Amino acid sequence: MTNDEMMNRLFTMLMSRVGIMSVPVACVLALVLTGTALADGTHSGHAVPQLSGQAATTVTYEGNRVTVTFGPVDLPSEHDGELAASLPKHIFKLPDDMTMVGFQSAVFLKDGTPLPRQYLHHILLINQDKDSISCPGEPLFFAGAGLEMTAARFPSGYGVKLAKGKKLMAIVAFYHGVPPTKDVMASFTMEMAPKGTAVQALDVYQVGVNTVCYSQFSKRRADETDEGIEVRPGVQVDKAPLTFRMDGCVKFAYPHGHDQLLLIALENKTAQRTLLRTVPDVGPDGAFLSFRPHQIFHSAQGFPVNTHDAYEMVMVHHRPWQDPKLNHGMGNYLLYMTEGGCPNKQ
Repeated sequence: MTNDEMMNRLFTMLMSRVGIMSVPVACVLALVLTGTALADGTHSGHAVPQLSGQAATTVTYEGNRVTVTFGPVDLPSEHDGELAASLPKHIFKLPDDMTMVGFQSAVFLKDGTPLPRQYLHHILLINQDKDSISCPGEPLFFAGAGLEMTAARFPSGYGVKLAKGKKLMAIVAFYHGVPPTKDVMASFTMEMAPKGTAVQALDVYQVGVNTVCYSQFSKRRADETDEGIEVRPGVQVDKAPLTFRMDGCVKFAYPHGHDQLLLIALENKTAQRTLLRTVPDVGPDGAFLSFRPHQIFHSAQGFPVNTHDAYEMVMVHHRPWQDPKLNHGMGNYLLYMTEGGCPNKQ
């Protein structure tokens, strides 16, 4: 399968995967990457399905920030593929070598008015020219967010390196069930290290209870769709075994979940240790509110993972018995790690 064929398949099959600021485009210093950002969503002569009547995506700079802005679009919108993309995928290239040290998403109206986080299903940033370690044969999903809209900032001295001229792809999806709303926009801001700053490279590793690799979609369980795993009334515990494909030291873990989520955890079953235990704030009805800062793992010391131990991902939901609305849950982490063991291994 060629890279273009793989990416076309990714666009139609990849699952879903929040600010630094929430601003209208007029407030951004517009240095649009014309010539490197392809507003029509095509590359290498490969045609990409277009969604009619939708605005283009733009890439802009302001200081050390690179912002991808989607829209405006009127919701509910058309959707494309299992990804439920609300705009065509957008290919762009950075004009210089850069290192991402944090990111933030936002969803708002064209005039800058913030919208409820439940409007945003997901934003995905994919490096088409770098292979994924966690999903063999796929390009690297290196950053993104959903309705959690949590600000990410890696420990000082660490970052994800993005090379000049490499093909990066940005995708946005809004929730299907939002009320009719005009001029909806979303943004994804990458904070970059100042030029010349010494930064140790982080690898990005994707794990989840639900299927996170598009090449594994045919093996999804019977109650799982592109929206996640069906959440039944009452308390529900879902687990999935995990084997890491690299030895690493996790420095930052970005969680992703949906409404009615109570817990996500990553456990080393061999060592009988809980490595991550992430609990969101939720409303009385289970509506997701946020992952508070102390629930986001952030440590220069880090914790080790390896290729020989057995691991498990866990997620817990509670759907009120009186709630008739069908819901689907996810429990994912984007793990940002250095290669090899941790100093002073615990």
